[in-house]
Amino acid sequence: MARPDPADRSRRPLDLQQRSLLAGEAAAAAAEVETALDHPVDPTAAAFFDVDNTIMQGASIFHLARGMHRRKLFTTRDIVGAVWKQAYFRVVGVEDPDHIAETRNSALSFIAGFPVAELESLSDEIFDEQMAHRIWPGTRALAQLHLDQGQRVWLVTAAPVEIARIIARRLGLTGALGTVSETEDGLYTGRLVGDLLHGPAKAEAVLALAAREGLDLARCSAYSDSVNDLPMLGLVGDPVAVNPDARLRAHAREHGWRVRDYRTGRKAARAGLLVAAGAGAATGAVAAGVALRGKRGGML
Repeated sequence: MARPDPADRSRRPLDLQQRSLLAGEAAAAAAEVETALDHPVDPTAAAFFDVDNTIMQGASIFHLARGMHRRKLFTTRDIVGAVWKQAYFRVVGVEDPDHIAETRNSALSFIAGFPVAELESLSDEIFDEQMAHRIWPGTRALAQLHLDQGQRVWLVTAAPVEIARIIARRLGLTGALGTVSETEDGLYTGRLVGDLLHGPAKAEAVLALAAREGLDLARCSAYSDSVNDLPMLGLVGDPVAVNPDARLRAHAREHGWRVRDYRTGRKAARAGLLVAAGAGAATGAVAAGVALRGKRGGML
């Protein structure tokens, strides 16, 4: 299938497939390689890890929003609304294009004019407060195994790429692929480059990064908790379901994939609630948009 002509993108609205392609290409282009593995021992193999409920319990962007709420950058009413939208998207709207578009558009109007550097600075602070203790030790150990073998390890998430980079850096990973927001003169314009890095867009990002970095996807691994990441998982020779939802668990068993579940007893029940209330691809756009709306309305 021919890839869309970039000139056409400026003349007419992009459909979902084109948005996914553009989002994936943008994520790969924005990916930065940490110096630790600039020259890997095993240069053609790598591992790709989803973040929310795979590397980290809950949604990374929601933890960021909580940290911003504690700094009184937006109200309790705003955060309750964000949680409801997250739950609705996860349970009802994951495969509904109209709902995805509605969620995208509702978030983008809030982000315009916010400084990129300020979001990065807040994310770095809030990682220590809200995220560090929520990293799943088992998944972190899996990532370390790849690093120990001289392979690169990338995060692949729907969260903004600025947040994804901070998480990758703090965990000592190679780099991150995330949703790319358009910026001008160090400020967000309120538009995404393509779309959220979700579902097919993650696969496009991995394909673009593999081409750039000379990776053999048959020798690569990918890890996720969600059936929505099947496009990415299906690209690699070693797909792994981590803390999987029911549909991904069933798919993994049917296809003989490895399954790793680091939840036990009440912890698993709590994680399930967090999935329902706080994860999913649109979580990043909604929660960040709410946070930034509060910031601009009350502080700027």
